[in-house]
Amino acid sequence: MNFELSDELLGLRDVVRHLAQDKIRPRARSIDSSGDYPQDIFEEFRKADLLGLCIPEEYGGSGAGIMGLAIAIEEVTKYSNVLGLMLLLTRLPTGPIMIAGTEEQKLRYLPGIAKGTHRSAFCLSEPGAGSDVAGMQTRATPDPDVEGGFILNGTKCWISGGMQADWFCVFAKTGDPSSRLHSNIGCFIVDATTPGVSRPRVDRKMGVKGIDTAEIVFDDVHIGPEQVIGGGFLLVMQSLNAMRPIVAARGLGLAEGALMYATEYVKNRPAFGKTISEFQGIQWEIAKCATEIEAARLLTYRAAWLADQGKYTKEYVPMLSMCKYYASEVAVKASGLAVQLLGAAGYMEEHPTELYYRDARQLTIVEGTSQVQLGLIGKGVLGHDLWWD
Repeated sequence: MNFELSDELLGLRDVVRHLAQDKIRPRARSIDSSGDYPQDIFEEFRKADLLGLCIPEEYGGSGAGIMGLAIAIEEVTKYSNVLGLMLLLTRLPTGPIMIAGTEEQKLRYLPGIAKGTHRSAFCLSEPGAGSDVAGMQTRATPDPDVEGGFILNGTKCWISGGMQADWFCVFAKTGDPSSRLHSNIGCFIVDATTPGVSRPRVDRKMGVKGIDTAEIVFDDVHIGPEQVIGGGFLLVMQSLNAMRPIVAARGLGLAEGALMYATEYVKNRPAFGKTISEFQGIQWEIAKCATEIEAARLLTYRAAWLADQGKYTKEYVPMLSMCKYYASEVAVKASGLAVQLLGAAGYMEEHPTELYYRDARQLTIVEGTSQVQLGLIGKGVLGHDLWWD
């Protein structure tokens, strides 16, 4: 068992760490304050060839896999959860294509993401169907004029990167919308410029500002057979399973950034004749948080390794869900501790701790809430997918 990263991954980590310290740390607060899309950082990612980390080399990417992307996101999210999301969006919408797409679809849609000439978004959630995927109402009916084509109608909400996307990966019912049969769900690639596609609303969020979360409406949108991805509900689950370590990496990086900032603060803040860091109670809180961060790292890296081996099917769900659950909860705990260690200062915008605190909560909700993850882990133990003898 080898816990060392390869030379290639260590080199990637060092490149991204330098970029994050040099370009992202000075921009994090202004991105949050303005809410404007950070195109300048997108260009930095493009120049550093970070937009195709998860995409195989034959489709224009670097082939660093989920592990490579997780490491990059961890470094970036030490300073900005928003920029971690920007990198995440190179994998979430492309995942279904890489898992179940045709060769033609891969050649058409993946190189643009890797090169940074195109952006995409993943359309799954709906106003009445967030965690309840089978409850979606968006419908794809067969197109009577095009063999193998469909006509798409419905509304998707809370779509990260929806306003910037050039194309969408959309899940919809192919049968009766009231039916909960898993076989009734299909996956489709929809170009944003297709007639009938609109983006009428941008959400106002508590945190993670700078990458829009939007509502996407599909009104009689015609989809050709070349834009249909096979896989159905199973593809939804496999796509999300493979994403668990990538979301976890955002939590891991945020927790590290929050604790590092708070630790430096208490080392220099005088109180009662010494620094805050000299109090044993403070040291214990830092120690407990640091231990949880390292536990989250081990879960996250193991899950990334599993996903890169193609091990994101049912029997591996407990280990994949564990990393997402634990790392996102650690992010909430670490950011809360950071605010507390700074005291009143931690609640003010002069310090990034309140930004970490707001941004961390998102991670326990997106791509499967903490409660959904606990349910999946519990079912895995009950079904002996995770067992110890």
